[in-house]
Amino acid sequence: MSDVAQQARPFRVAVVPDSFKGTASAVSVAEAMARGVREAFAGSAAGVEVRTLPFADGGEGTLDAFLGAWGVPARECRTTDALGRPVTARYGISPDGRTAVVETAEANGLPAVSDVPLRPLEATTFGVGALVTAVLEAGVEEIVLCLGGSATTDGGAGLLRSLGARFLDAAGAGLPDGGGALAALDGIDLSGLDPRARKVRWRVACDVTNPLLGPTGAAVTFGPQKGATPADVVALDAGLARLADVLAAATGVDARNLPGTGAAGGMPLVLTAALGAELVAGSQLVAETLGLADVLAGADLVLTGEGRLDTQSLHGKVVDAVRRSTPAGVPVVVIAGEVAAPLGDLRAAGITAAFSIAPGPRTLAELGRDVLAELERTAANVTRLVLAGK
Repeated sequence: MSDVAQQARPFRVAVVPDSFKGTASAVSVAEAMARGVREAFAGSAAGVEVRTLPFADGGEGTLDAFLGAWGVPARECRTTDALGRPVTARYGISPDGRTAVVETAEANGLPAVSDVPLRPLEATTFGVGALVTAVLEAGVEEIVLCLGGSATTDGGAGLLRSLGARFLDAAGAGLPDGGGALAALDGIDLSGLDPRARKVRWRVACDVTNPLLGPTGAAVTFGPQKGATPADVVALDAGLARLADVLAAATGVDARNLPGTGAAGGMPLVLTAALGAELVAGSQLVAETLGLADVLAGADLVLTGEGRLDTQSLHGKVVDAVRRSTPAGVPVVVIAGEVAAPLGDLRAAGITAAFSIAPGPRTLAELGRDVLAELERTAANVTRLVLAGK
């Protein structure tokens, strides 16, 4: 490219943040950062092109990231929460109508049942099935299912039952909901399963690699945070093992040892065995579906961020996906509420710099109240600093 062409081309900034969980959505974070970038160019003869992509790692906030990137409103349907109480849940469908995104926690999430004593043996994924049915009725070709934050440990049995499967005991009677009943499972009847569920492509975002069973499995690792006692954990693990056995006999697919089947209380088990779902790292799935590489292509500066930047951020989270996807030689700057990762780790990971939005001593409530203004201010300062070095 000639010097004239380089001078004529605007400075390109890609803004690809996660949400600041509990404080600001990825959409509002991206908009605030973009305002800061444009402010840095105010009064300058140089032009700027800002591309924003609200992002997520497949867990909480992924639905909002898709809606923001697609520029479509959320759709709603009536369903039930993990304890069977009526709720309204959201989902999204791409502008072309081909892809749906379902965040399972909209129907089986732990926060939604935190107002009552937890019932880990009875909690069910049945309500997720109403979301799936809604997108199937919309005629989509692909379902992106985002796991995380679940109150359930039923291996996805409730979801499959909602779609028409029957889970039977030795006498041929239907089992009650919840992972606690699965130890009595004797057979699975898939003849009534909605045929559309087997025709669509399923891609499941997993943010963990835990197996279904054992000391690092769904029940042992995640059951206690869902209210499971030590005795409950034993019962839930045994129930998931029984579900895996009977499901393998019914489908010919034994998915219990696949990395990630322990996510969301074992929900990937039925998705892979009965519906042929593909398990994908959450950030990778979001990157592919939303076209992260296209947004980063040709960027002169990449801004990303999240509420707390620590060493976990560099392993499968949004910051990790962004820095891995950014072309070599392009600076990647993280803007966070708190920067807790060691400088050496950030440097080794290819992060150019990291900045906290806190301008001085603040309470968490004060910082949360001013988060968007501080994001805008920090993004403007970062951009000015980068431009000064050009």
